Amino acid sequence: MKKIIVMCAALIMGVSTVIAGNKLSLKDITSGKFAPKGLGSITALDDGDTYAQVSKDGKKIVRYSFRTGKQTDVLFDVDNTVGEKISSFEDYIMSLDGSKLLIQTKSRKIYRRSFTAVYYIYNIGSRKLEKLSDYGPQQSPVWSPDGKQVAFVRDNNIHLVKLLYGNAESQVTKDGKKNELINGIPDWVNEEEFGFSTALTFNADGTMICWIKYNEAAVQQYSLEMFKGSNPEKKEYAEYPGAYTYKYPKAGQVNSKVAVYSYDIQSHQTRKLQVPLDADGYIPRLFATKDAQKMIVYTFNRHQNQLCLYAVNPRSTVAQLLIKETNEKYVPEEAMANIKITGNHILFPSDRDGYMQLYLYSLNGNLIKKLTSGNKDVTDVYGYDETTGNAYYQAAGKNPMNREVYVTGKNGKTQCLTDREGWNSGTFSKNFKYFINVWSDRNTPYEYSTYGGNGKRIAVVNDNAELKSRLKEYNLPTKEFFTFKTSEGVTLNGVMVKPHDFDPGKKYPVIMWQYSGPGSQQVTNSWSLGSMGQGCLYDGYLADRGFILVCVDGRGTGGRGADFMKCTYLKLGDLESKDQVETAQYLATLPYVDKNNIGIWGWSFGGFNTLMSMSEGREVFKAGVAVAPPTDWRYYDTVYTERYMRTPNENPGGYDINPINRAAKMHGNLLICHGLADDNVHPQNTFEYTEALVQADKDFRMNIYTNRNHSIYGGNTRNHLLRQIADFFVEYMK
Repeated sequence: MKKIIVMCAALIMGVSTVIAGNKLSLKDITSGKFAPKGLGSITALDDGDTYAQVSKDGKKIVRYSFRTGKQTDVLFDVDNTVGEKISSFEDYIMSLDGSKLLIQTKSRKIYRRSFTAVYYIYNIGSRKLEKLSDYGPQQSPVWSPDGKQVAFVRDNNIHLVKLLYGNAESQVTKDGKKNELINGIPDWVNEEEFGFSTALTFNADGTMICWIKYNEAAVQQYSLEMFKGSNPEKKEYAEYPGAYTYKYPKAGQVNSKVAVYSYDIQSHQTRKLQVPLDADGYIPRLFATKDAQKMIVYTFNRHQNQLCLYAVNPRSTVAQLLIKETNEKYVPEEAMANIKITGNHILFPSDRDGYMQLYLYSLNGNLIKKLTSGNKDVTDVYGYDETTGNAYYQAAGKNPMNREVYVTGKNGKTQCLTDREGWNSGTFSKNFKYFINVWSDRNTPYEYSTYGGNGKRIAVVNDNAELKSRLKEYNLPTKEFFTFKTSEGVTLNGVMVKPHDFDPGKKYPVIMWQYSGPGSQQVTNSWSLGSMGQGCLYDGYLADRGFILVCVDGRGTGGRGADFMKCTYLKLGDLESKDQVETAQYLATLPYVDKNNIGIWGWSFGGFNTLMSMSEGREVFKAGVAVAPPTDWRYYDTVYTERYMRTPNENPGGYDINPINRAAKMHGNLLICHGLADDNVHPQNTFEYTEALVQADKDFRMNIYTNRNHSIYGGNTRNHLLRQIADFFVEYMK
C-alpha cells in the first residue's frame, strides 16, 4: 500500500524511469497500491485433485489442478449464463455434491462477519442462473447435502427453497423479530467472540433443518449516533442525527437465551432439542454428522472453562454427552473453533497438558489417543484422514515466531511438510493428497504454492512478483528479531525496525507498537508483521522520518504455551503494561536509543494497553497514541471479557485495574482516536476516559471519526488517521 515515485527521464518520448531508493508515501500505504494479491475463496473439490476459486478478473469461477496449479475448467462465467444475467459477483458457495453454486451479489455488510446478499442458484451442467429468492436479500444460506434445497435467513427467520419444486420458497420460522429473537444466525456478541455467522444446517439426509435460536429480548441495548458524513453520505441524517440501536451485553449483564431446534421438512414439525445447558450458557457451534440421526452441539458455561460436545438426535431430541473439556481458567475460543468432526472421529485440540495439542476421539466420545506432544502449540487444524489415520495441522514447532504445516501419522511419527522458515499455512485437497501452502516471512510478501501430501513442492501458483518488484524500488527498513529478560526473569520476544540508513553512532527516538491481547502475536516472521501489517510498511514510513520501531510480545500473548498465555487471567492489563514499560527501560540502555524519547501506541486491546502502560507508574513514555481503546472492561462484551476476567461481581478488583482509575497517573503526551460508530469498542470508553483525564487535569488530544466503526476506514479516513499518529510522534519526540 505504498506509492512508487516516478521521475520522467524523457518526457517527449514518453519514457519514465523509477528512481531506486524512494521513500514510502503515506498515501500509497493507505491506497492499496502495495496490497499483495491473494487466491480468494478456495474450495477443494471432491475429486481430490482440483480446487475452485474466483478468477483474477472477478468474472469467473475456475477449476485448477492441485498438481500443476494450472486452470483445467471454467465452472461459472458471468458472461456465459442461461437465464438471469449479472455483471459481477463477490463470492460463491458450492453445493456438497458439486453440481451447483450459490453466486453471491450485492453484499451489504452488517458486522465483522455477517452480511446480507442477493444470491443466485447456478447449475454448472446447464449453465442456468436463477434467483434464489424474489422476496429480498438473504443471509447465511446453506445447501442440503444432496444440493436440492437451500435454507437461509431473512429478517431473523429461516426460509427454505426447494429446487425440485420450481424453487418454491417456504418460511420455516415466523417468530423472528429485530432486537428480540433470532433464528439461524448468531447475535452480535456470539458472532464477534465465537467467530461464526451461520447457526443453521441440514442433517445428513436433508430431511431436517437444525438451528440455534437466540432470544435477546432481555439484553440491554446500545445506541450509536449516526450523522450525514461522507464516503458514504447518509442523507437521511442531513439535519438531525439518527441512531443505530442493537443488543450488546456488557460484562456481567444479561445474555441472549439460546436453544437448539429442529424442523422436519416433510411433517413441518418443530422440536426443541434437549441439550443440557446452564441458564446463562452458550451454544457456540452446531454441526451435522454423516448420520442423519446425529447432530453435534457444542456448549460452554458462562465462565467458558467447561466445553461440552453432545450428540443429539434431531427427531427424538435426546442428547448424549460425548466430550467434556474443563480448565481451571478457560478453554480458548481458538481451540473450540479448531475442532474437526469427520465421518468416524473427532479431532480435538486442548491445552490440558500445558501446550495446545491434538487428541483423537471416536464419534461416540471415546478418547483413542493423544496425537501430538512436546512444548509447542498446535495453532490451526486442517483435518484427519480416515483412510490413513494422518492428522494435518499447523504448529509453532520451531519457535513462536514461525509456523509450519505438519502431519502426524497413525504410528505417531510427525513430519514437517513445509520447507521454508517463516509463516506457513495450508489448504488441503479433500483426500489430503495435495495442499496449497501460503508462505511469507518478514521480508517477503505472500507466496502461494501447491505441495504434495508428502511435503514436496510442486508448483508456484502466485508469488506476488509484481509487488516484490515494486518494493525493490524503495529503501525499506531492516527488521531484526531480538529477546531480552525482564526484571522478573521473563524472556520476551521482540522485533526492531531500523531505518535503512541506520547509524549506530546516532541516538534515535523509538516508537513501540503492540496489541498484547490474550493469545495474540505481533512478533511474527510473516508479511503480516508491522503495526499495520504489510511487512512493516507503515513502520518503514515512520523509520524514514527518523524513528526506530519496536514491538515486543509480553505476557498473555500466544505461541508459548498455556501458562504464558493465561498468566494474565483475572487481571488484564497488569502484567501486559509492566512488560511494555520494561521493554522501554531495556531499550533505553541501548547506545543508539534516545532514552528520553520513547513512545508507544496500539489499537483496540493495544490502545487499552497503551493507556495502561502510560499510567503504570514508571514514567518512561514521552508520547502515546491509543486508537479505539477499551478503558474499563465493564463497558465491553460478556463473552470476551468474562472469558479472561469472570464477571465484575466476581472479580471487582480485577476490573478496577483500568485506565480510568489510573488517569491521575497518566504520564506523557497523549492522542486518542475513536470512530463514533464503533459497534465493538463503544465510544463510551473514550468519552468516559477523557472525562477522567479532565478531572485529573491531564492534557490530551482527541480525534473523532464520524460514522466509522472499529476499523476506522472509508474515503480518506485511514490516511488521515495514520498521518495524525505519525505527525503526533514527530511533534513530541523529534
